[in-house]
Formats: sequence, structure tokens, C-alpha cells
Amino acid sequence: MVVSSNGHYDWAKELKEFDETKAGVKGLVDAGVTKLPRLFVHPPETLHSRPKLDGVPLDLPTIDLQGLGSRRSEVVEEIRKAAQEWGFFRIVNHGVPLETMDAMLAAVKRFHEQPTEEKMRWYSSDVRKHVKLTATYLHVNMIRPVGGIS
Repeated sequence: MVVSSNGHYDWAKELKEFDETKAGVKGLVDAGVTKLPRLFVHPPETLHSRPKLDGVPLDLPTIDLQGLGSRRSEVVEEIRKAAQEWGFFRIVNHGVPLETMDAMLAAVKRFHEQPTEEKMRWYSSDVRKHVKLTATYLHVNMIRPVGGIS
């Protein structure tokens, strides 16, 4: 944890230091980190909305692309709502063959199992690069989480 001279947590500094390792979250795991770094913890008051548990199983939003042509507006609205309320969703009837999805997952696994030094060649937060590795959605030039962290 990075603490500034005034005793307050310095989120931006910790983010910059994490980003400069170019090792990503897998690098934390490889280094034996067993506790989630404060950098990744968002206080509840900074989260806009979260699915409620209340003993009810969470049902991940599913977007069905079957008949997309005639349902375009409806599908766009489903994606907007799922992205806004959940941040992610599942897509079905997309037409991507299972073999292609399995091959993609295998390639991602092979990439992330490489030594950190090899992956560092691809590490960048430059949005102009077409192929890159980034650790998280967080970037050094981002604004601190709403409400800040002290």
C-alpha cells in the first residue's frame, strides 16, 4: 500500500507503480500476493448500482442475437441496460462456432502462462495500438474513484 507523506492512501501513486510493473494481475498472483491490493477495492458508496443478493441467485443478463435484424433496437437496449447495471453480460446465438471459442480460450491461456518478460513486450495503455496487454481498465491518467480513498 502506498501512503503519502500526510498519511493518506495515494491511489494514483499505487496505480502508477502497478502499471509500471507491466506484469498485470497475473503478476500479482505469480508473486504470491494473497490479499487484494487496496488499488482494486472500491468503497461501496462509490459504486453506482450493484445487483442485490438477498438470498436470490444472481442471474447474469443474457443477450440473444437470434433474429437480430428485426430486433435490433430491442437488442441494443438490452445490451445498454446490462452494461449499465451489471458491467458485463452473456451473448447467445451469436454464430461463433464452439471450436473457435475453445481455440481463443486456449490461446489466451497460452499467452498468460508465458514468462512476465515475454508479456511485457505487449503491455501498453496506448489506445492507438491495435494489439496490447493491459492490466485492468484502470489507467494512470484516470480520475480517482468517486468519493476518493483516504
